[in-house]
This record gives sequence, C-alpha cells and structure tokens, in this order.
Amino acid sequence: MTSTRPGPDWLADAVLYQIYPQSFADSDGDGIGDFGGIAEHLDHLSWLGVDTVWLNPCFASPFRDAGYDITDYFTPAPRYGSTDGLVALVEAARRKGIRILFDLVAGHTSDRHPWFLAAVDDPADHRYIWSDRQTDGFVASPGSRPGCYRPNFFDCQPALNFGYARPSSDEPWRQPVDADGPRANRAALRDIMSHWLGLGVAGFRVDMAYSLVKDDPDRTETGKLWTGLRDWLDRTHPQAALFAEWGDPAAALSAGFHADFFLHFGGADRGLPLRSLWNNNGGTVEDFWHQDACYFEADGRGTPQVFLDAWRSAAELTEGSGHIVLPTANHDFSRLATGPRTAEELPAAFAFLLTWPTLPAVYYGDEIGMRYVPGLPDTEGSVLGPRYNRAGSRTPMQWTPGPTAGFSAAAPERLYLPVDPDPHRPDVLTQRADPTSLLHTVRRLIALRRAHPGLGASGGVDVRCAGYPLVYTRSGRYLVAVNPRREPGAVPLGEAVRALDAQGVRVVDGELRADGFGYGVFELV
Repeated sequence: MTSTRPGPDWLADAVLYQIYPQSFADSDGDGIGDFGGIAEHLDHLSWLGVDTVWLNPCFASPFRDAGYDITDYFTPAPRYGSTDGLVALVEAARRKGIRILFDLVAGHTSDRHPWFLAAVDDPADHRYIWSDRQTDGFVASPGSRPGCYRPNFFDCQPALNFGYARPSSDEPWRQPVDADGPRANRAALRDIMSHWLGLGVAGFRVDMAYSLVKDDPDRTETGKLWTGLRDWLDRTHPQAALFAEWGDPAAALSAGFHADFFLHFGGADRGLPLRSLWNNNGGTVEDFWHQDACYFEADGRGTPQVFLDAWRSAAELTEGSGHIVLPTANHDFSRLATGPRTAEELPAAFAFLLTWPTLPAVYYGDEIGMRYVPGLPDTEGSVLGPRYNRAGSRTPMQWTPGPTAGFSAAAPERLYLPVDPDPHRPDVLTQRADPTSLLHTVRRLIALRRAHPGLGASGGVDVRCAGYPLVYTRSGRYLVAVNPRREPGAVPLGEAVRALDAQGVRVVDGELRADGFGYGVFELV
C-alpha cells in the first residue's frame, strides 16, 4: 500500500515538541492558554532546539473531550484566539525554523457540529453511521430521525461514516466504502487539510487514524483510504507530513503515513513496548495492563528487551518507508516524572530518547521534569477509568516560581487546571540559570544529536549490553550507555572512546563504569 514517493527531507532529523494549548501559556489573563501565549514562548522552543511542534486540537468545540469534539474544522476556538492569530503563530514559528503540525480529528465530530445537527433530522443524510433500530454500541437519536448513531469515543463524538470493510444488506448502516457518505467525508478531509496547509501548517497528527473504516479487522480498507490521501498529499503538498495516532508503526507506515508513534496502546501487544520503558504504574493506568517492572525504574528490575524487540521488528518492516516516533509522554499518558521516579532519574531517559534511532517527541514540560499530578478533578473528559485520569499530565506549564508558575496573570482558582502544588516544582526560569539542570541537559543532548547525524533517526544501532547499563553503538562511530537504576553497573569495553556528553559514566582500564542514573555519549576513536 505504501506510497513510493519519499517524504519531506525535514522529517529525517526532526525533534518534536507537543503543546497542549490550553495549558502552555495564557497571554490574556483568562486562565486558559492561547495562541498568543505560545507565540510569546517560541524563543524557549528555539533555544531548546525544537524544530517541529504538534498542537492538540484548537478548533471550535464544546470541550467535552478537551477539543477532540470539533464543531468547526475551519475556525479556532475563541478561547485560543482568532484565525489571524493562529496564522500569525504559524508564521512566527516558521521564521524561527519551527514547523507547526495540527491535530486532525478525522474519525468523528462533536454532536453539535452542523453536519450532525442536520443529520439528526434527515434520514437521507449518510455523513454519519445510523441504524434504524437499536444496535449494540450505538446511541439513541437526539432528533426526529428514528434509530441511533454510532459514536467513535465518547457518546458526544458521533463517528463519521467512512464505510464498512464488510457491508451487509441485512444491516443497511454498514455501507460500502465507496457509498455517498464515505466519499463526501474523504473529500471533506482533503478540504480541511488543503485549507490549513495553504495557510502554512506543515502537516497533521491524525487522531485515532486506525479507526475510520469500521469492521476492518486487518485495517486493509482504512489503509487504502490513507494511502489515497497520502497520494493526493504528495501531489499537492509534497513538503507536508502525516503522523498517525496508530501505535503500530508497521501498519501505519504501510498505510501511507510518514510517521507513527510508539504509544501506550496499539498493535498486537497493546502498547507494551512503550510502557515497558516508562510506565511505573504511578499515573494513568488501565486496569487490564499487566506488565513487569519498566526498564527506567530505580530498583533495576526491568529489561529493555521488550522495547528492543518491538522496535527492531517495526524498524525492519518500515525501513525506507517512514519514521517511528518515541515520545516522553503525551496528553493521554503519564509524564516521565510520575510516581516514585525522581528528578535524578530523568537525564538517563532523555539520553536514551535523543540517541536512539527514532524521532524524539518531548511533551511540554518534560524538559524541566514536570510531574504527573494525581488526584485532580475530571476536566473536559479527562477521567477514563478509576486509575486513568489524564488531567494529571495536562497541568499548566511551569515557567517561573510563583502562585501560577508564570502560566497566567489570572488568580490561581481561575486556571484551566491547578498548577502543581509541590513547593519544589521545577520551572524554566530557575533551570535556565542552572547549567547542571535537566533543561540544559536536554538542550545539550538535542544539540549533540544535530551535530552528529549518526546519533539521529537514520543510521544503524548495535546493542552491546541489554541490561544495566544499556550500551549500544550508533552508526559504527558512537557509543551510548544509560543506567536507569540507582546501583552502578559496568561492562567490558575494548575500544578507546572520547566523551561527547557524560554524567556519571566513564571508561577506565578497558571497562565502562556507570554510576546510578548515569549516562554517557562517546565517540569511538
């Protein structure tokens, strides 16, 4: 299925940064982040070394799912600013060498979208999936139209109709993928993408990209849909990029996406590779997750092998067809600094993230070690289960010391979410002044990756030791060691090396010695 045309050159060495717009920076004092706030902090991103920013949805919405329930794909939500303000942000970022990706919610709308408001009273409208009788998993019609509609996530998010891979005349709502409704929705996706690409956006991260065609067990028809859109994109906007929320890079890239994320869900292993690295059961946790200790934990009970095996399999299946993205966290999953994980454990995690052959994605605030904040109230649909509250990963960015951490001039009680109450919480201003801080460490590692392309997304990797420490070479020229546990570790090393950036790792008498929580990046000499 994969398009044979190469993707945009800029993707090869991209460093991504995810911004949750309502929590990044508030420029007008209403307690909610906005476009003006992001624009005011572009210098931070440029200084850090970021060149690609993904914005969570910022379009008109009733915000029952934090903006993933859209009522107008062409108009920003007023709380963030105007279309002119959004375009000005995209242009200001471009001048600093930063590309902006929008979040494309392709599989559903809000139940207050004009399309849906028309469909609830028009039995001939097939923009959504409607059954004329009660059907499991469907929601009763709120209008004069009889029957019920199929939701895509929450009930307030009716699924757009892209057809069924296995239509049935006995169940007429299971329309084929070439029916009028699915064709209209595919055209609408092109219109939305064309509009924003024409205004300077660099591409899209596609929400629930795997979910469009229903009853599609091997995703064949969904893959054909995206391959068609990729072919169109290559013809009309060859420098634009498509990132998938799929969680299965081999499947997503074969469907035409330029990149896909390792996620806390997705694929045959249901997201275990990413969770085996970071998930310490201290933040957002699904009850059905059963895993051994993660690798990046202080007691040293984990193994990197689960991730290494999954990455190698995905890399072999996707070689030459796109990129795999490795995130620190996201708006749905726990931050690195969650539960028992302390600040001293974070540099080793970033050393791994920024030297492994994937595209790195930094979730806002992780560069200073912001923590997952437990116990917050349900906010715009943040709670998905007894132990799964996404609000803890969505708290305001911590720019400075003070009651609202420099996020907003509003009173603390008016903020979108409360600032982390920990009196020792990290902030950008304090860490900028401290050259030993995590912020400076992350900046150095990003700069090192750029200065030495052999540490980037392309170039080979050879694992020398899959324990504590994890030791690997990159491109036959560099050696990296990370030790996520508190106890030291050592491995024999026959080559001479020159340190490029090391904290607590050294080579002595033919042995690589790693202190607890140490890392080292070396050049072979």
